[in-house]
Amino acid sequence: MSKTILLIGAFDVKGVEYAFVRELIERQGCGVRTMNVGVMGGTDLFPIDVDAERVAEAGGGDLKRLREAHDRGASLDVMSRGAAVVASKEYAEGRFDGVLAMGGSGGTGVACAAMRALPIGVPKVMVSTIAASDTSALVGVKDVVMIPSIVDVAGVNRISEKVFREAVGAVCGMVGMDYASTVEARPIIAATMFGNTTPCVDRCREALTSRGYEVLVFHCTGSGGRTMEGLVGEGYVEGVLDITTTEWADEVCGGVFSAGDTRLDAPGKRGVPHLIVPGCVDMANFGGAEMIPERYKGRVLNHWSPTVTLMRTSVDENARMGEVFARKANASRGPVAFLLPLRGVSMLDKEGEAFWDPEADGAMFEAIRKHVRAGIEVAELDCNINDAGFADKAVEMLLGMMGRAAGA
Repeated sequence: MSKTILLIGAFDVKGVEYAFVRELIERQGCGVRTMNVGVMGGTDLFPIDVDAERVAEAGGGDLKRLREAHDRGASLDVMSRGAAVVASKEYAEGRFDGVLAMGGSGGTGVACAAMRALPIGVPKVMVSTIAASDTSALVGVKDVVMIPSIVDVAGVNRISEKVFREAVGAVCGMVGMDYASTVEARPIIAATMFGNTTPCVDRCREALTSRGYEVLVFHCTGSGGRTMEGLVGEGYVEGVLDITTTEWADEVCGGVFSAGDTRLDAPGKRGVPHLIVPGCVDMANFGGAEMIPERYKGRVLNHWSPTVTLMRTSVDENARMGEVFARKANASRGPVAFLLPLRGVSMLDKEGEAFWDPEADGAMFEAIRKHVRAGIEVAELDCNINDAGFADKAVEMLLGMMGRAAGA
């Protein structure tokens, strides 16, 4: 049975380009389904399966009023919401197997909203004029393949034709893959890691794997934390081993690896067992040395690599983070606990190393103890976060919470 590709586009202004791509897809043996998100009209170059009226209605708007208002921002908002709703429904009904879209900033925003509404594993290819810029907000936590258009999506020329063919080859190749899993289905535990907590997380992962769990490890660079929280929110995860909460240091200090102020929210909202460890909260991340903000020039710095400079967080910053962590835990609907490493929260934060600062760590720990509500366990170990005993205790605590949750 042939696979079907959903084409999402503003066919009122990019009909020629989509007609070209549609023909290429059919030559590859795939079917095509089309969704028009163009507010001002459609095209007579090919059939439209999902018209703009339906998309606008699904987004809470009226196409006639959008046309009359001539408000591009409002139109994009409505069509983005509608495209997400319709794409999700169409996929659930089995009407397509993968999706391809092309456009500038506006078209990219609308199409990516639809792609973010689809499950991980559904092929998603976006040819965009802004693919070479920061697209994190557009991609979100989903597996969207961004292909730079090189030139504008405006006609078929010797450059755009090559890019369009590349995109068609990508999406048709992806839908043609055998997606039968070769990995045994096991309960999933999400773990968070950084270079400075790798020994701890590696030991935890090995222990949990030997006990029959599948461990997904997320690198805490902002997108890593957001992705982890997104998967938790979507119900993929049975437990969260949050060893590395460093993204909050970047949120507080203005570093480059912030995951936003919702970091630590998803497990509590979902009711998933959540062990919180203040791992690597001793460091905020910046680019090269020249990228350190002027206000931080007198701070303790570590030049981790030519493009990464770490800044030691202060007593005040750690106290603020501790209060935030306690507040996040207090709001949890599920089992939650803390495990504190009293002899340092990273490789660099131990006696004799550059970031060793018991006062700053102590401010974090005390803020957690002070603000956490009764009933939430705050365990402490007199060791560094990367000592074997700490990893073993973390595994023990998380499995204990998961066992109690399962038996409740």
